[in-house]
Amino acid sequence: MKLKDRVAIITGAARGIGLAIAEEFAKQGAKVVMSDVLDAEGQTEAQKLNAHYQHCDVSKSADVQTLVAATVKLHGAVDILVNNAGISIAGDFLEITEDQFDKVIGVNLKGSFLMAQACAREMVKQIAAGRKPGAIVNMSSVNDTLAIPAIAPYTMSKGGVRQLTKVAALALAAHGIRVNAIGPGSIMTDMLKGVASDKATMNRVLSRTPLGRVGEASEIASVAAFLASDEASYISGQVIYVDGGRMPLNYVVPVKD
Repeated sequence: MKLKDRVAIITGAARGIGLAIAEEFAKQGAKVVMSDVLDAEGQTEAQKLNAHYQHCDVSKSADVQTLVAATVKLHGAVDILVNNAGISIAGDFLEITEDQFDKVIGVNLKGSFLMAQACAREMVKQIAAGRKPGAIVNMSSVNDTLAIPAIAPYTMSKGGVRQLTKVAALALAAHGIRVNAIGPGSIMTDMLKGVASDKATMNRVLSRTPLGRVGEASEIASVAAFLASDEASYISGQVIYVDGGRMPLNYVVPVKD
C-alpha cells in the first residue's frame, strides 16, 4: 500500500497502459481519478476500481482545469499526476498535414504541460498548507530519442515530453515536487495486439528487443507506482526506459522461433 490515501489523477486511463496504472494505484491504496475522452470505457473501468471518472481532453485548458477542480472538490487535494494520455498519427513525412501535427502535439506535449502546470499549482498551494509534496510521472517513449519517420509528430512530441520532464523537475524542485517519466518500448497494448499475429512485424519488434519478448502494461504500471511513491524520494528529472534493453542496442538480435 505504498500510495495509501494519496490522490492520483491518471489521464488516458480508459484502456491500455493508463488503465493498468489505475489498477495498480488502486491496489496500492491511492484515491484514483481516471480521465479520458473514451467516456463509456472509462466509466465502466472506473466503477470496477471504485474510482472516479472525469472526461478530459488534455489539449483543452478548460477541460484540464475542470478535471483538477473536480479532483480537489472530491478528495481535497492532488498528490500524484500520471500524464499518460497520448495519440499517434502515422503518415509519410512529406504528407503529414498541419492539422495532424497540431493534434498529436496538442495531446501529447501541450496536454502534458497543461496537466503538469495545473496540478503543480495545486500541489504548491497544498504544500504551503502543510501537505506532503506530490509527484508527477509523464509518459514518454523510447521514441523520445529513437526516431521513426512514419510517426514523425509522435516522435517529436515525445522528445518534447522528455524535455518537459527535465525542465519541470528543475522548476519544481524548490517545492519538493518530483517529476519523472517512463519511456516504454514495445508493450502489448491494443495497438500491438492488432499486429501480433503478423510474424514479420513481430520479428521486427523482437529483433530490437534484447530480452526477447514484448512487455506488459502491468510492467509499466509498477514503475509508475514506484516513481510516484516515497521509494523514489530522491529521483527527479529522469526518464526510466522500460524497453527490454532496446535503448542501448545498436544492432539487431536473433529472434527465437
